[in-house]
Amino acid sequence: PQKTSFHRSQTLGYKNGYAFCRLPKVEIGEDQLYPNQLSQAELDDLCTQKPTLTCRPARKPSPSPFTPAYVTFDKKVLKFDAYFQENDPLFPRANYQIRQVGIYYYLEDDSMCVIEPVVQNSGLLQGKLVKRHRMPKNDQGDYYHWKDLNLGMDITMYGRTYRIVNCDSFTKVFLESQGIALNPPEEMVSDPYTELRRMPVPKHIPPSGPDPFRQFLTYDTKVLRFYAIWDDTNNTFGDRRPCIIHYFLADDTVEVREVYKRNDGRDPFPVLMKRQRLPKTFAEKKKNFPSCVLEISDQEVLEWYAPKDFAVGKSITLLGRTFFIYDCDKFTKNYYHDKFGITDFQPVEIKEKPLEKIPQVIPPYNGFGILEDSLQNCLSLIPKPPRKDVIKMLKNNLKILRYRVALESPRPEDRNRHFILSYFLSDDTISIYEPPVKNSGLTGGKYLKKTRVAKPGSTAENPTYYGPSDFTIGSTIEVFGHKFVITDADEYVLNYMESNADSFPAATLQSLRDHFHPQQVVKETASSDIGTSKQDLEELIARVQKELKLQKYLNFVDIHKAFLQCDEDGSGTLDKGKFLSLCENLNVPTSNILLMQLMDQCACGDDKINYREFLQAFP
Repeated sequence: PQKTSFHRSQTLGYKNGYAFCRLPKVEIGEDQLYPNQLSQAELDDLCTQKPTLTCRPARKPSPSPFTPAYVTFDKKVLKFDAYFQENDPLFPRANYQIRQVGIYYYLEDDSMCVIEPVVQNSGLLQGKLVKRHRMPKNDQGDYYHWKDLNLGMDITMYGRTYRIVNCDSFTKVFLESQGIALNPPEEMVSDPYTELRRMPVPKHIPPSGPDPFRQFLTYDTKVLRFYAIWDDTNNTFGDRRPCIIHYFLADDTVEVREVYKRNDGRDPFPVLMKRQRLPKTFAEKKKNFPSCVLEISDQEVLEWYAPKDFAVGKSITLLGRTFFIYDCDKFTKNYYHDKFGITDFQPVEIKEKPLEKIPQVIPPYNGFGILEDSLQNCLSLIPKPPRKDVIKMLKNNLKILRYRVALESPRPEDRNRHFILSYFLSDDTISIYEPPVKNSGLTGGKYLKKTRVAKPGSTAENPTYYGPSDFTIGSTIEVFGHKFVITDADEYVLNYMESNADSFPAATLQSLRDHFHPQQVVKETASSDIGTSKQDLEELIARVQKELKLQKYLNFVDIHKAFLQCDEDGSGTLDKGKFLSLCENLNVPTSNILLMQLMDQCACGDDKINYREFLQAFP
C-alpha cells in the first residue's frame, strides 16, 4: 500500500516535570514498531554465537603503539648524485667548470645538505657547500619534500641550480615503496679541466739547433765570477767602485754587483745591474724605429755577450759602463782552461790613487756672535762650545777691574754720559753699565752685556782682544764702533796691578799711580790736619756764607758746574792758577781776604787746591 504520512514520531516527553527520551512506536508511514526488534543479520549472528558467561563487559583490544617519525626514520637518508656548472673565464680551454656534489635528504626532520667530495690540490673550497637545514622551495614559505625529488630534474637552492642524475639503492627502494615513479638515471657530466689534467704530458723534443733546456740542465748553478773596477772618476762626485761580474752559464745572463765597505757612506744596494742578457752588437735600425723601447728583442741584436768576451786584464763595456777585470775565481779559471785552453790568469794589481787633501777654508767672520762660537760651526757638524781655562776661572773668580769711562760722541747730549766698564779677569770679558741719572732723558742700565771685545784692526784669523794692559787713564777704547775715554779707575785696579806688576806694562801701572797720587796726597793732608784745620775751615765757611747772604748771591749751581767741567780727570783737585782765574771769571761776591784764607785751608800741596772742600761754602 502507498504511504501517505511521512512525519517522524516524537521521542521527547515530560513526566512529573522532567524531560525524558522515549522510543518511537510508529515509523515513517505510520507502521507499527515493535520493541527489541532485530534485523535478519543480527538474528543470524545470534544463531551462530556461542553463549559465554561474563561478569563484566568485554574488554576492547588495545590500540597499536604510536611511533614518532624521528624514531621511525632515524638514520635513514636519501642520497642523490648531482652536479652544477660554475662559470669562470680563468679556466683554460673552457669558461666553466663542472663540480660534482651529493644531495642528502634526512627523513627524520625533512632537512637537506649539499656536500662536495674533497679533491686534493684542487684549489677550491670543497666539503659541505650547504649546511643541513630545511631547504626553502619558494618565496611563499614552502620547503622541499622528498616527494619533490626525482632523477633527471633540476633543483634550485639559493640561486644555484643542481642537476640530479642518479641516487643510491636505498633511495630508489624508498621512493618506489611510496608510489613515486623514478625517471631513468643520467650519466654524470665530467669536468673539462679535470679531463685536461688527466691527459698525458707531451714529451720534450729537443730542437735541432742549440738546446736551451739542455744548456740549463748542464750548467745550472754554474757561474763565472770576475772581479772588476768601475772607474767613474770622470763624472761629478765619481769614484772607483769595486764590483763583481757574474756570468750565468745556464742562460747566458750577466749580473753586476757592487762591493760595499763598512762606513763608505753609500746606500746598501748591492745589485748594480740586474740579471739579464746584455747585447754586444746591435743591428742597423731603421729610420722609423722608435728611439726608446721597453725590451730588446733578438731581431735588434746581432751578437750577445758570451764567455769569450770576458778576460782578466781587459776592459769591457756593459750598458755604457766600462769595467776593468783584474781577477777571477778558481772555477772561472778551470772553465776557461777546459773550454778555451787559457792558462794565463795573472791578476792585475790595482793601485788606488791617493786622496787629494782639500784645505779647509774658513769663511770670513760675519760679525754675529762670538768669534770662537762661529768658528766651531765650521769645524764640526755639531758645534761644541769653546774650551775654557778652568784654572784661570778658579784663580780669578770674582776678580773684577772697574773703570769709569766717558762716551766720545759728536752729539752734545752724549758728552755728559758716564759709564762703568767692568773687566772680568776670570774669562777676559767686558761689560759696560750706565748709571741712571734723574731727569737726564736716558734710561741707563746695561749698555753692553758680558762679552769679549776685539781691538780695531784685528782679523778673524788672528783676533786681538782688549786686556787690562790697554786700559790707561785717558786712553780711548773702541767697543763695536763706539769710542770710550777712560777717566777714572777703582783703587782695586791699582792694588791688583801693583801686586802683579810683572804681568802688566810699566806705562799702564805708572798712569794709574799718577792718577791716584793727588788723591792720596789729599787724604794724607786731610788726615794730618784734620784736628787743627777742620775747625778753622768751618769758621771760614760760615763767614763766607754770611757775607754771601748779605750780598744775596744765589747762583751756586753755576759755580759747581764750572768747577766740575774744569776737573777733566775727576780727581777733585785743580791747579792754583786755574782755580784763581776761575774765581775771577765767576765774580764771587766776597772779600779777597776771605777767599785767600779759604784757598789756604783747601790747599793740598804747593800747587793743588781741593775744590770740593771749597764748594762747601757754596751749598
